[in-house]
Amino acid sequence: MDWQSLRRVITDNDKESRSRILIDGAAAKLIALEEAGLAEIWSADLDADKLLDATDRLADTDLRLEPDPRSVKVRWFTIAPEDKAKTAEELEAAAALGFGAVGAAHCRVDTTRHPSMHKTQSLDVIVLVKGSVDLLLDDDEAVGLKPGDVVIQRATNHGWLNRGDETALLVAVLIHAG
Repeated sequence: MDWQSLRRVITDNDKESRSRILIDGAAAKLIALEEAGLAEIWSADLDADKLLDATDRLADTDLRLEPDPRSVKVRWFTIAPEDKAKTAEELEAAAALGFGAVGAAHCRVDTTRHPSMHKTQSLDVIVLVKGSVDLLLDDDEAVGLKPGDVVIQRATNHGWLNRGDETALLVAVLIHAG
């Protein structure tokens, strides 16, 4: 995945309430390990009087999986193809490292089905852009999601699995439920 080719364009209003481009460039924050990664695009407070705050809230904060309370977060993320050569212990160690790196170790409430399982207090709107993935739930799964498919993930324990041979690219809008 060429993370540098992903572009974010953030709009704003000037003092005369004329629309303009505030940011045109790379992601605010990026974490990538091999083909899996996460790139932060924007975060905004959901209060009407703060929605047009021009501050790039992601620029001076640590990368975190969950949005702040009463806020929304937009990101790209990738799911690398499953490495069948890795042991269960290696998969668990990689998942623990990845979730820990984004301040989300506490989100791994039940990983008995798969090490990628996690639960956040957010409503997530996720669009698959490239590749194919499966959405794993505690007792169910959506197999063979393809580009254009949309998942509305509502604060459930879930995980992603790429059984294909191409890295999958997804775009997510996360809205904190608190």
